[in-house]
Amino acid sequence: MTPNDVIYRRRLALLAEAERCGSVAEACRRFGVSRTRFYDWKRRAELYGLEALMPKERRTPQMPGATPTHVVEELLSLAVTRPTLGCRQLSDALEGRGLVLAKSTVQKILVAHGLGTRTQRLRHAAALAAVTTGLLTEAGREEGPFGFCLFSPAPGHLVAVDGFYIGNLKGVGKVYQLTAVDVASRFALVWVIAGVPNAERAVAFLQRVQRHLARHGAGVRAVLSDNGPEWISNDFRGVLAAQGVTHVRIPSRSPNHNAVVERFHQTILNECWRPAFHRRSFHSVKQLQAEADAWLATYNFRRRNHGDYMRGRIPGDIMNGSRKRAA
Repeated sequence: MTPNDVIYRRRLALLAEAERCGSVAEACRRFGVSRTRFYDWKRRAELYGLEALMPKERRTPQMPGATPTHVVEELLSLAVTRPTLGCRQLSDALEGRGLVLAKSTVQKILVAHGLGTRTQRLRHAAALAAVTTGLLTEAGREEGPFGFCLFSPAPGHLVAVDGFYIGNLKGVGKVYQLTAVDVASRFALVWVIAGVPNAERAVAFLQRVQRHLARHGAGVRAVLSDNGPEWISNDFRGVLAAQGVTHVRIPSRSPNHNAVVERFHQTILNECWRPAFHRRSFHSVKQLQAEADAWLATYNFRRRNHGDYMRGRIPGDIMNGSRKRAA
């Protein structure tokens, strides 16, 4: 419902209230409208019908300092015909045509018309090519949801695991983290290690995850991983098979199939590691693990997750709610 629809319905309600109670003054007093305005609306409705009470559409005013319309049209045409150019190159191309437009203004206009990113411009160019030539490419198809929707009916039924390279720290060497994220609750666990992950560490990390989830009343039933050597090793797969845990592997070169843990890596990088490395120096893996554990306490039990799936819920509440239901 638009604001104009709200105004239109309020005017109709005022006319109906005046007819119901038989007093124009009482109806205007209830709606906070003057009687002069009431009779103006009533006369308009009698002459042109109730549709005349709908507010008139007003065009967007042309401000004196706004970019001229013909320049905007030239920019949009150029952005669709040459979609791979950025705002700076588009500004230079307009200057070659005798039109001076700053690159920041170019980007602002493109964003306002849904052409702010290269992907959006390519999609519009492909749609235009499909209409004019009949050539249909992947970019020209209707845009669907990005990534893949991973489903898990309850905590522990599907746990996504992956490795993440933290960095090469002076005095420590290359540092990685092994990550596990429960798909149903988005509850996350992190183990910081020195050196490249291998099969032995992957098995040890799985045991850590199982013990931690068991304390919350959830058992690991399936594991989702990529095709890293530590996850496809015989030792790791043998442990899963011996425990009756299903191992689901994503297709090669398709990290979006493991989008839950990949998105978590971006979150921990921006909210934990980058601020931590600006605040202090780390000289051991134990210090890094303590930093990760402190941040995970906030992430799992206090931080609201506003993704499309979580919608403001907290991972720890879902995990502990599962334990209460099981009890």
